[in-house]
Amino acid sequence: MNNIVWNKRYEMGVDFVDKEHKQLFATMSKLLKISENEDKSEYACREGVKYLKNHTIEHFGHEEEYMRSINYGDYEIHKRLHDNFQNNTLPALEKELEETNYSQDSIRHFLGVCIGWMVAHTQTEDQAIAGKRVTKWVDIPHDEEMDALKQTIIQLSMEVLQLKAKVVSEQYEGEDFGKAFFCRFVYRGKAKEKWEILLGYEERLLLKIVSDMLDTEYLKVDDMVINITRYMSRQLLDKLQECFPSVSLCELESESLLTYEQVVNAFERVHPSCSLLFDMGSGYFTFCVTTSDTLRGKIISPLNAENAMSEIKKYLKGEKRKKKILVVDDSDFMRQSILNLLGNDYDMIESSSSIAAIKSITVNRPDLILLDYEMPVCDGRQTLEMIRSDKEIADIPVIFLTGRGDMDSVKKVMSLKPEGYLLKTLPEKDIKKTIDDFFAKRKKA
Repeated sequence: MNNIVWNKRYEMGVDFVDKEHKQLFATMSKLLKISENEDKSEYACREGVKYLKNHTIEHFGHEEEYMRSINYGDYEIHKRLHDNFQNNTLPALEKELEETNYSQDSIRHFLGVCIGWMVAHTQTEDQAIAGKRVTKWVDIPHDEEMDALKQTIIQLSMEVLQLKAKVVSEQYEGEDFGKAFFCRFVYRGKAKEKWEILLGYEERLLLKIVSDMLDTEYLKVDDMVINITRYMSRQLLDKLQECFPSVSLCELESESLLTYEQVVNAFERVHPSCSLLFDMGSGYFTFCVTTSDTLRGKIISPLNAENAMSEIKKYLKGEKRKKKILVVDDSDFMRQSILNLLGNDYDMIESSSSIAAIKSITVNRPDLILLDYEMPVCDGRQTLEMIRSDKEIADIPVIFLTGRGDMDSVKKVMSLKPEGYLLKTLPEKDIKKTIDDFFAKRKKA
């Protein structure tokens, strides 16, 4: 990432506010370039941060004055968010900058938080000033609460992320939907009740969101992406709370990053009262809520200004998840043989038919599919045609593992671009080596 670009979709139609927002983005972009310059001076970074902070506080004052002039109904909510960022978030980040002598890590942390907070705030609270509001749900019957929540998340996804969301499951139980980033937020209500909220973003969705947000192309999740997402998520949760006045989240008590294994363990212990899985068109997103402590006894370091960067780096360097392979074969014996052969090194899932395989791929996206050619109803070639015709799963690599080695069978599937064609009669060690080599080459590439 070498630039932070103002996006026209952030404009709210109030000239002086849009102008000040553009100036904030321009300042953040300059500060990013200064921080990545090997010859940078601490003085230049210090002055850049000081200017950005002062301009932000000045902007808050102008925006609040405008809200008062139009008698904006949600002024107090909007001002509370300004005050929290100004009086809590910024001082904590400044402290980190001072203690590290304005290191590159601390500046990236500062910028990631500012970008995530400001973009989401601009797309939610600031757009509301211009009359673009999401629906508020007051005194809704209990049996309609879930529908209201789904509708609000779908609306916010479109307005904030420019993504069309649709509900895939209302009973998400921790199914693996691909490499994902999970963030857990714990709130305390006015009566000290606990709200634990888990947000999960598939990695490709996360990269799409941040790339579109900054008019750049992110190819991997790093500390900047995570910090932007954390503070964007906080703003979205604040907006959700506004939409449901009866819900009193109040103060954020703690925030932590979870691995997929920790998410599975949490679901095994306590199933959330609300557990939604959305297809966002560019990946999956999950929203789960419980009032129970799902991770009691588990060691998870809460994030704060002092440890955020070190914990995020630890999280990114964490234990690498095994590559996932889907075996599709109507033979129970063959599926079990392949599971025994590859199970120690790979995360294995199986399907006994093409139709079952397509369903499994939807919420359990594999890194590789081992596909039999001869199957009843729908054979391997037809299965691969279905996979290649769906843009969401078309890029999943497929290797045929079959007993048919005649040239006609091979020619029929070559136009569908499988990654390979293996015979079941090959020695097991050769099949294993082919799979290992396939992933080694992809990693190197």
